[in-house]
Amino acid sequence: MQYRTLGRTGWRISALSFGAWAIGGTWGPTLESESLAALHRAVELGVNFFDTADVYGDGISERLLAKLRRQSPETFYIATKAGRRLNPHVTEGYNRTNLTAFVERSLKNLETDALDLLQLHCPPTPVYYLPEVFGILDDLVAAGKLRYYGVSVEKVEEALKAIEYPNVQSVQIIFNMFRHRPAELLFEQVQKRQVGILARVPLASGMLTGKLKPESAFAADDHRLFNRLGEAFDRGETFSGVDYNTGLAAVEALKAICPAGMSLTQFALRWILMFDAVTCAIPGAKRPAQVDENFSAADLPPLSDETMAAVRRIYDQRIRELVHHYW
Repeated sequence: MQYRTLGRTGWRISALSFGAWAIGGTWGPTLESESLAALHRAVELGVNFFDTADVYGDGISERLLAKLRRQSPETFYIATKAGRRLNPHVTEGYNRTNLTAFVERSLKNLETDALDLLQLHCPPTPVYYLPEVFGILDDLVAAGKLRYYGVSVEKVEEALKAIEYPNVQSVQIIFNMFRHRPAELLFEQVQKRQVGILARVPLASGMLTGKLKPESAFAADDHRLFNRLGEAFDRGETFSGVDYNTGLAAVEALKAICPAGMSLTQFALRWILMFDAVTCAIPGAKRPAQVDENFSAADLPPLSDETMAAVRRIYDQRIRELVHHYW
């Protein structure tokens, strides 16, 4: 496992870390025993950073991570998020009363006195222009409720605004073979400011595993069925905003250039780690076998310049027009 420094925290975190959305819900059925086994397997493989949110399974994901912390002798960090419990999800909801309540709920779920890292959970764009919101987070750090804070964003421009606040330690953003724009605009700026990048949706909702087919069926509670057009939340979170059949065709092109000895999953994850600005990618997993495939990618050799250029050509020819200027 590779380890990279997260922002200015001094933490050395696993370059492939664990995204805990799937074990909480909206990815089809889950079994607690299987989810816990996947978490333990990740720790065994050197993973020391887990990303969750208070809304994943309405707290199920956070509580599973609390159970992991009780059961495991290893030290690891947990990042959670706040904001998406708001209904309606509006700028005005990002106030001291609500944010404090969300933090207290996560502290209880995670069975801790201080959250390692709290991220604003893809708030409305105007929130990034309210310094008082970031002042509330500073107060929560001063009160000992948070160790550090960051943001989870939908758009590159939101990230560029967020990193102007001096105590933002991390930006979580979609970055994968189907979403290249962060590397063009954002990465240089976060490196200058020593802000970490958490690359989410690294496998484009499973599309970049190469295992989905035109006839693949998804459970009624799986966002890959109910959010393809953004019916429940931003459509970019589902298949990275790429039309399903277009994505499948692009995956076939990627399979043709996948280096020998790598699965497409490993190829997609290793591609992300080729970018030095990325602190970690956070693939999800519901079963130990998925953990084994995902996290072994960190130990694979670097991709060649020719392979990186070939990925770029596929993006430019098949994907760019669909996503590049939307996020």
